[in-house]
Amino acid sequence: MRIDKWLWAARFFKTRSLASRACELGRVESNGQSVKPAREIRAGDLLQIKNDSGVFQVEVLVLSEMRGPASVAQTLYRETDESRELRQKVAEERRATPNFEASREGKPSKRDRRVLGRLRDRLT
Repeated sequence: MRIDKWLWAARFFKTRSLASRACELGRVESNGQSVKPAREIRAGDLLQIKNDSGVFQVEVLVLSEMRGPASVAQTLYRETDESRELRQKVAEERRATPNFEASREGKPSKRDRRVLGRLRDRLT
């Protein structure tokens, strides 16, 4: 079975074209080697998948070409304990870092003008 179809069926990517693109960009590895979208996979293969949710290290348990509900998709693979711990650690670090809003370009909005007005009134 093609790896891009399996990644799509296992719900790592929203579309099969996104799964193919990830393979082409080297974001998917099978048994330590970078793969192309047409690469055949088998049950027991170890995959490393990098997507927006993080880096997953999974073992392929079942092959399926049909995309089903998330509960069924989770039965297609088993995530390694190290991968799960690493993703949780990265998520905690992301939550701990302060989130700064990007500075806005152009004219301030009505809300921004009101805030600025209140600040000016306090300073005088």
